[in-house]
Amino acid sequence: MNQVLDILNNRELFLLILASVTYIVLFIVAVQNSKRKILLLQERLNKVHAMKEEQLANSNQNIEQNLQRIAQLESIIQKLGDENSMLRLELEEQKARLDYANTMAKIENEKREQAETILFGSEIYLKIKSLLAQGRSMSDEDFQELNRVVNSVYSNFTERLYSLCKLSSHEYRVCLLVKVRMQPKDIGTLTSHSKEGIATTRSRLYQKVFGKKGSSKEWDDFILSL
Repeated sequence: MNQVLDILNNRELFLLILASVTYIVLFIVAVQNSKRKILLLQERLNKVHAMKEEQLANSNQNIEQNLQRIAQLESIIQKLGDENSMLRLELEEQKARLDYANTMAKIENEKREQAETILFGSEIYLKIKSLLAQGRSMSDEDFQELNRVVNSVYSNFTERLYSLCKLSSHEYRVCLLVKVRMQPKDIGTLTSHSKEGIATTRSRLYQKVFGKKGSSKEWDDFILSL
């Protein structure tokens, strides 16, 4: 009888130890997965921040701010005497950097405007308009051509997008159509999905990239900024 009790006690102890070890292992795995998710999210947000910084550098608002700063520097330089030659050189250098930044921003903006003119006059864009007029969806070949044209106009669009998260074929196609300024109901027609389904896809993508809930319009604004 005592042997039976000892066996039962030992079995219970073994099960208790096994359960404790299992719990500890699962807890460690959960913590590691949580840390990994946090690191991946931070990496994505850093990439998004860099993209926004690039966009801001080329914005008209930033160009105007640079012009104001250049005017201030010119005024200060004119008031400096010969004894402040070192300071003069430093200010001249700052002014030159701002001039260069503005020149590059204007060039990028002009290139983008010309590229968009090419995009919205392309055969694939005109075909998309024709398909919409007929209420028809796009074929795989149509999306391949749209992908080629979009990436020729917006350099590395696909690469930049996929660097942020993995996308299904449908999710990427929605992003392509957002990029060429298609309306949600039209995206639904072109992809054979409902307008509501397209809205869900866009808001889901926002949460996937930014780690928080956002509207479908917020995702559209982000895609248009790439």
